Amino acid sequence: MAGTNKVRWSYSAGERGRNRVRVYEHASGALMLEVRDRGRRKRISLGHRDRERAKQEADRAAARLGGIQIHVPIEEAERADLTLEKLFDIYGAEVTPTKGARTRKRDREVAEMFTLFFGSGRTIKTLSVRDRERFIRDRRAGRVGPGEPPWRAVSDRTVEADLRFILAVFNWATVAGDGRGGVLLDRNPFKGFKVPKEKNPRRVTITDDEYKALLAAAEHIDWRFHVALVLAHETGHRIGAIRKLRWSDVDLEDNMIRWRAETEKTGYEHVTPMTPAARAALSRARDRNPGIGDAPILPSPGRGPNGHMSRYLARDWWNKAEKLAGLEPKKGRGWHSLRRKFASDLKGIPLKTLCKLGGWKTHVTVLTCYQSVDENEMREALEKRRLGT
Repeated sequence: MAGTNKVRWSYSAGERGRNRVRVYEHASGALMLEVRDRGRRKRISLGHRDRERAKQEADRAAARLGGIQIHVPIEEAERADLTLEKLFDIYGAEVTPTKGARTRKRDREVAEMFTLFFGSGRTIKTLSVRDRERFIRDRRAGRVGPGEPPWRAVSDRTVEADLRFILAVFNWATVAGDGRGGVLLDRNPFKGFKVPKEKNPRRVTITDDEYKALLAAAEHIDWRFHVALVLAHETGHRIGAIRKLRWSDVDLEDNMIRWRAETEKTGYEHVTPMTPAARAALSRARDRNPGIGDAPILPSPGRGPNGHMSRYLARDWWNKAEKLAGLEPKKGRGWHSLRRKFASDLKGIPLKTLCKLGGWKTHVTVLTCYQSVDENEMREALEKRRLGT
């Protein structure tokens, strides 16, 4: 059977084994330059899709490798300025290491995606709103993405997350010193433009009946899942922070839990009281997994006594519990739906207190992303207004 792989455009310059340079079209449509550097193959995105221009750049690169002196155009001389690749390297070395493991991984993936899309040699000062809009169109349509193609079309929420990353990098560069008394970047080329937002984001809140059904199913899965489920419901915290709790974080005598900054997405360290249900769950964990100091409360079944339960296991147990509970699959109903339930159940308390209990830094996030209002509450509010109470 004949192959179906599409042959993409390419052009070679120079002599094989001496100064051979190749330019070719990547699966994303971007043009790449390939050259041998000390025996290793190196690929660089050209940052444009002009084939004739790519040929000229290949000829110039081959000439330089062959020791031939040629005129360097002004636009190429400007590449001595700060490029995307250089800035991402600096940010990745100085800022990314301060983040959590998942965020570090995402930083690297998104940086590689932007580098491929705009070009590693693209100077930041040449970026404009047209480049930004082109990225938004292509990202939405699935013509670009992290990792290898094929990519898929994404929502505005994903595009927003991507753009917020590059905005954060550019903003940081405008205040980060360059070692010569100045800053890395004079201005953020994407500042001032609206970031796409999901018009109707899916934010599912689990119901009381669904929680009770999951709680009953948890007894047939694993004690760790049961404890994690209760703590997520009673504390309103993310499953990532719950999974990484250590016995040194819990005071069963004073009924307090410490949430470490390194386990919180926001880096917000705080202490909260525990409910009787949360205390009972932790006492159960103590009976099943006695430990002291920094031993994990919820150890992984396969990582030994010092390894925390993984997020993948937490996800798999949740999916299994839904099936055992007979719940119809609902996109968005996961561990985070318990965090939304916590915020909605406690909407009558002062926002500052709620933020402290659930680990939110500001009330804005609570109001916009976590608390929900149902029809009965709206009717009750209108009735109180009518009665003047």
